Amino acid sequence: MTKARRKITAEERRARLGARHLLSPAARARTPEAVAEAVLGLHATDPASVYLSVAARLKDPSVADLERALYEDHTLVRMLCMRRTMFVVPRELAPVVDVSTARAVAARERRNLAKVIQEQLGFDERWFAATEAAVLAALERRGEATAAQLADDVPDLKSQIVQSEGKPYEARPRITSRFLGVMAAEGRIRRGRPLGTWASSQYRWIPAEPHPDLPLDEAKAELAARYLAAFGPATTEDVKWWTGWTLTDTRKALARTEAVEVDLDAGPGHALPAHLEPPAEPEPWAALLPALDPTPMGWRHRDWYLDAAHVAELFDTNGNIGPSVWWNGRVVGGWAQRGDGAIVTEVLAGAGVRVGRDARAAIAAEADRLAAFFGSVRIKPSFRTPLERRLAQ
Repeated sequence: MTKARRKITAEERRARLGARHLLSPAARARTPEAVAEAVLGLHATDPASVYLSVAARLKDPSVADLERALYEDHTLVRMLCMRRTMFVVPRELAPVVDVSTARAVAARERRNLAKVIQEQLGFDERWFAATEAAVLAALERRGEATAAQLADDVPDLKSQIVQSEGKPYEARPRITSRFLGVMAAEGRIRRGRPLGTWASSQYRWIPAEPHPDLPLDEAKAELAARYLAAFGPATTEDVKWWTGWTLTDTRKALARTEAVEVDLDAGPGHALPAHLEPPAEPEPWAALLPALDPTPMGWRHRDWYLDAAHVAELFDTNGNIGPSVWWNGRVVGGWAQRGDGAIVTEVLAGAGVRVGRDARAAIAAEADRLAAFFGSVRIKPSFRTPLERRLAQ
């Protein structure tokens, strides 16, 4: 007789979320490394999001502690990887991410840029390799350098290409940023400290050491298992979407893990054996998470924590979530920073949960904690949403 699959309800998934993602007060971590480990990787497309995602999950948020991990100890590594998205991942996980996702992304980025350079500038693969060597030599001499300094040292980086020719938005950018981006994606160089505040998108570049090699199938299976440890239970579609793999590769990777099949509200799913027991009663918690935070961006199927009626307010047209307000495992609203530094929140009606006096007090306390972390720093998310724009006015 076939054993019935375990049914894991949306309520159970929400009950696990606060502790597993370090969002409830008792679960908060003491180091940025512990935060990255808990959520597998920190979205880093918007530089400020890395700091704000960590701050939301630390007992004592510290810019200096995250900068230590990123730029001194290098225990956290910035990589272009899953879904061609920038992440900050734990150093121990970086080889797995590199082999399972980042190398394929880097190869596509190199092919695309090489094609444009060949067609528009006449530079071939030998030029590409020689220019990479020149960049590495310049970094070796300088120790670290901005993109502008590297372009001075390697003048071919100032070459311009045409984008969207003939369109009203035609542009003629230098190849500098794209070329250095390819080298970073390949693990040849890495971003160093930002120019300006921690919210700056301008960086210095430093040399990087290549990641160790691993068998591809093992790397994909390890990443799938780590994803389920952080985000499971989850559907096959969730894993496929998060990793950016094909459906075939996703199924093969999941089959190599210890996951068992379960039933979720969204359909069949996968869970690690450790997640089959009912969760303990969670403590109440509120959180103000930044744009592209790893928790709301962790699943393709989001109905168990997000009211579909609020997507238009909280997401941009490309599917990127803006700043969000959470209460007990659900997105209940959004927030923004105004020009004077004030953190303004709005609870959206009909969020599927009652947001009473205690909840609003907890949200207000998180807003105060966030304002204290910002200090004099002001930001605007790179991907702005209707609600964030309205609140920021």
